[in-house]
Amino acid sequence: MMNLDVSDKVRPLLDAVAKMLVERVYPVEAEFEEEIGKHPKGRFHHTDRQLEILDGLKKEAKARGLWNFWLTDSERGYGLNTVEYAYLAAEMGKSKLGPETFNCSAPDTGNMEVLERYGTEKMKKDWLEDLMEGKIRSAYLMTEPQVASSDATNISMSAVREGDEWVLNGEKWWASGAGDPRCKVYIVMTNTDAGNENKHRRHSMILVPAGTPGVEVLRPMQVFGQDDAPHGHMHMRFTNVRVPYENLILGEGRGFEVSQGRLGPGRIHHAMRAIGAAERALESMCRRALSRTAFGKKLADLGANHDIIAECRMEIDMARLLCLQTCHMMDTIGNRAAAPWISKIKVIAPRVSLKVIDEAIQMHGGMGVSQDTHLADAWIHQRTLRLADGPDAVHRRVIARDELKKYTNEAV
Repeated sequence: MMNLDVSDKVRPLLDAVAKMLVERVYPVEAEFEEEIGKHPKGRFHHTDRQLEILDGLKKEAKARGLWNFWLTDSERGYGLNTVEYAYLAAEMGKSKLGPETFNCSAPDTGNMEVLERYGTEKMKKDWLEDLMEGKIRSAYLMTEPQVASSDATNISMSAVREGDEWVLNGEKWWASGAGDPRCKVYIVMTNTDAGNENKHRRHSMILVPAGTPGVEVLRPMQVFGQDDAPHGHMHMRFTNVRVPYENLILGEGRGFEVSQGRLGPGRIHHAMRAIGAAERALESMCRRALSRTAFGKKLADLGANHDIIAECRMEIDMARLLCLQTCHMMDTIGNRAAAPWISKIKVIAPRVSLKVIDEAIQMHGGMGVSQDTHLADAWIHQRTLRLADGPDAVHRRVIARDELKKYTNEAV
């Protein structure tokens, strides 16, 4: 039996997260954004006030027992399943600061999962402990500018073994979080066996500490003209970067195995947060529609606004149900078998979220595209999400191939 309801275990956690967002997180969002660029060293440094905000929120979340929900199916976490976590992630996704407040933000959650599942005891001691405490941040380096990285078999950054070291050469971009000075470690997808006939055994994951000689940040990538400082999505170059051989994760040629273990949960987490972003946008739309008057009527009563609000409500609910069913499939048949379901929600959630945010922007008029609401920033993030962790076209291909399998034996 498929039960997608909020469980008795999650209900008090969900209420507590919502309460903290309203009481502590939403009130400081604008101030945090206004501080960007005020540090004398530039936009990719936190001001004292920004660190005070972040550290204060995380300390409060820990004190309230609201921390590391993402760690499903593990003795370290709350013992939540993926369906249960989905409700919490959607709530946290309503705020840009929400995920980090509860130590549930990308790319750290995926990186922590990699370290917890596949890392050595030394890796866990050196990096996982501080990540789980929220003391440091991390980045995941996969995409490359020279190749079509939507086909990950194209990844070309070389890692050559020389004695007890790996020597890395190549470029990565869209390294989310690498601009943050608190980012202390990268998980890097590399090509360690270019001649292997099995293209899925050519790659390996290697840990590279930030600041290792030869690692150069070339520039922050901009998204619709925004650099997402101080988090950032960096373009980086590795020139003869040397790290110990023991920094290899799981084993040579097992990079795809590690990446699939990481990206499946990562994609569903993005989808969960996208639903939360859509919910907050709909709330903003409704409040605006009832509080503003034009042509002698409330905005809600003008044009097709009733229909627009109704359509947004229905589409969010449909997306949420698909997300929860995907989570159920992950919990019951495993991440690999649930891949087509993960692809479905990875396409649908950002699409629905973008539509709702766009309608909310329209309801707010000029204010909607300004810095006076969260909507413009939310739209940029959701539009980018249609590319992150695989573009829509790649996921539709996964879905279609799975669907066609049902009829393959009937083909003439």
